[in-house]
Amino acid sequence: MSRRCELTGTGPMSGNNVSHANNKTRRRFLPNLVQVTLASETLGRAFRLRIAAKALRSVDHVGGLDPFLLKARDADLSPGALKIKRELKKAQTAA
Repeated sequence: MSRRCELTGTGPMSGNNVSHANNKTRRRFLPNLVQVTLASETLGRAFRLRIAAKALRSVDHVGGLDPFLLKARDADLSPGALKIKRELKKAQTAA
């Protein structure tokens, strides 16, 4: 399983550990990934996604999973999230 957020595409970053003596060694900054179940109001289903905690706050801020996915760029989304987005668009055009 990759260390990448399914909604925002956030992944590991690299940087330095800096000691008190100013010695620098390489390190990785990993995203704070959590397994959550988000409900889609349009589809009437729940989806399990592995997303960053920051992305969860963004989903709440926008107003839920449906508006977030419709607003998100396709390049940032995982294949599973893209599939959900396609289903949302299909359901909206049918309604």
